[in-house]
Amino acid sequence: MTIIVFVGVNVIGDPVDVLIPPDADQAERARAMVALGLDKPLWEQYLRFLLGVLQGDLGRSFVYNEPALQLIGSRLPATMELAVTAVLLSIVVGIPLGMFAGLKPDSWLARAIMAGSILGFSLPTFWVGLMLIMVFAVQLGWLPSTGRGETAALFGVQWSFLTRDGLAHMILPALNLALGNIALVLRLTRAGVREHLQLEYVKFARAKGLSPARVLFVHVMKNIMIPIVTVIGLEFGSVIAFAVVTETVFAWPGMGKLIIDSINVLDRPVIVAYLMVIVFLFVAINLLVDLLYTVLDPRVRLETRE
Repeated sequence: MTIIVFVGVNVIGDPVDVLIPPDADQAERARAMVALGLDKPLWEQYLRFLLGVLQGDLGRSFVYNEPALQLIGSRLPATMELAVTAVLLSIVVGIPLGMFAGLKPDSWLARAIMAGSILGFSLPTFWVGLMLIMVFAVQLGWLPSTGRGETAALFGVQWSFLTRDGLAHMILPALNLALGNIALVLRLTRAGVREHLQLEYVKFARAKGLSPARVLFVHVMKNIMIPIVTVIGLEFGSVIAFAVVTETVFAWPGMGKLIIDSINVLDRPVIVAYLMVIVFLFVAINLLVDLLYTVLDPRVRLETRE
């Protein structure tokens, strides 16, 4: 991944053209290239980058003149609280609606829920974000449209969810980010419920006289949670990685907004560091999902014992 990311980013454009004045002469251009380390061959730049990675250094931002990892770390809490809120919304809303649609597939409400889930997949994120701003911020004036609002410190980090104003600022971007995931979790839950209600173990549980609630929440839910947890885990990583559009529409000062600004000025160290952080998060989330399998399904073991 370091090779793909580093080479891919370094063959696009020339940051010197963006960072120095248009009327700069060749001497100024040469000094800028030396200062940024761009005068070296690509293979040498990569080896220096790789050595820095092994030491926890992903380079310094061309624009901010700060360590790229530190710059991303300062924006990470804003993105994380938005992503966590979006995933929680997809769980709290998607699973109950999916269960209802699976239990009552022929009701008009279940059909309406499934029709609405299609919109969650189909509507582009940027358009939904603009519509949310127009309706709830401009016309109704209920919620703020941009920014992070007032924050409060917890463990030395500023968080929006700790203040009322911050929560108000989070509602629209979190909802915009969660709509697609709600639709996905909803449909996956419905399919799992419909499938497992026809299996023998459910019929046997009902024959034993167990209540419908116990059959559903103890037996069915436990068996359909593995694919749901898999999807939620992958979607959590995707929400973090692809919150770019939502953060741009709502001017949310997270990693997505930072990466867009960095791309505009070809700030290569920040772009590379951002992509490497995303790779690490995906690996960590997949590991966590695999470990959760052993909790949800006792047949899954980390080792085989005889």
